[in-house]
Amino acid sequence: MLNIILFAATCLAMLVCVLFFPKFKVGKRRISTYWIAVLLGGAVTLACNAENAAVLLGSLVADTAVNPVKILVLFLSMTVLSIFLDELGFFRFLASVVLRHAHGGQTRLFFALYFTVSALTVFTSNDVIVLSFTPFICYFAREAKIDPVPYLAAEFVGANTWSMALLIGNPTNIYLATAYGVDFVSYLGVSILPTVAAGGVSLLALWLLFRKRLRSPLSGRAEREPIGDKLCLGVGIAHLAVCTVLLAIGSYIGLEMWIAALAAAGSLFFFTLVISACRKQKPRILGGCLKRAPWQLVPFLLSMFIMTEALGMQGTTAEIGRFLGNDHAVFKYGALSFAAANLINNIPMSVFFSSMISSAGAGEGAMYATVVGSNLGAFFTPIGALAGLMFSAILAEHDVKFGYFDFLKLGVAVALPALAAALGVLWCVLLL
Repeated sequence: MLNIILFAATCLAMLVCVLFFPKFKVGKRRISTYWIAVLLGGAVTLACNAENAAVLLGSLVADTAVNPVKILVLFLSMTVLSIFLDELGFFRFLASVVLRHAHGGQTRLFFALYFTVSALTVFTSNDVIVLSFTPFICYFAREAKIDPVPYLAAEFVGANTWSMALLIGNPTNIYLATAYGVDFVSYLGVSILPTVAAGGVSLLALWLLFRKRLRSPLSGRAEREPIGDKLCLGVGIAHLAVCTVLLAIGSYIGLEMWIAALAAAGSLFFFTLVISACRKQKPRILGGCLKRAPWQLVPFLLSMFIMTEALGMQGTTAEIGRFLGNDHAVFKYGALSFAAANLINNIPMSVFFSSMISSAGAGEGAMYATVVGSNLGAFFTPIGALAGLMFSAILAEHDVKFGYFDFLKLGVAVALPALAAALGVLWCVLLL
């Protein structure tokens, strides 16, 4: 019972931090508070389970499919590869090219942005796209004297819908698929059609929601975003491409995904250091990568994993899993994971549901449904995902109003239809 209380109190504290005390200032740095609440919850859980502390800590590095350390290495390595390209201005360059050629008014521009963000998300991650495109959209809308909200909504929805397509698109994908031993190619074979269905429905819903706002004419256009270091850009694109291929074939050649991603990130850093040394320059781009990497995920995920393991040891997740059972698993677990993500965030939800699904014997159908809920739940409320927290923080810096109820309106109009479409198609795919 104590572990349940600790878990509930930690989740409540995290929500309070997100809604009322999102950051605090230390010197010139602003530090997020949500992970501190979770870290404290994990530490108290360890202290209250002192007799099992060694077992709980050992589970973090156990040689099992669900190894949070390996998952963190994989996600952080892939994030660094993407941030490296963003530091060079690659994503802004692509956005400026698309936006400068989007003649014919705001509607065409709206669709061009959605398709650009969606395509880039498939091969990077939703978090990277949100970090890269949100400031650019705010700047462009201000220069063009247009309402930024439709474009921000298109960016955020596109990033968190098409992140379902590949295993690397979201840390929740990685965690859940790894827990069930699903490799890169097998994951893609099941996820692609539900992703396409959710993407089509979400785009239609977005257009219906914002079509009246998109009628006003454009009075400006995006400036060309230059890329200064083409050599480093080529090196970065090559490493991301090779890493993606290795992730796809890793299960066939006995190469674990986290090793492939870590090797790619390490190689990228080595080549960049060599280039900087030859030019007699400081490797500032690497400093930018390390500074922007989401290191707060490390204490956040490890602490959540410890608390979930503690609940599992006392049988809580098993009891909930048995109560839910495995009947109608796709729709049941999809809807529940979608709702739970907006109560405790999608990463801890995925950790909790992974154990629960295993206890219920619900199988891969429930796992894929939880992946759907963890991605689409991101644009129902800002609490649904880390991307939502970052998105809200960036908009506050640019004085763009997009609060909790604006998120909720977007979620009701777009996320719910997209969820229904994705789960329906997933059910059909699993029947084949």
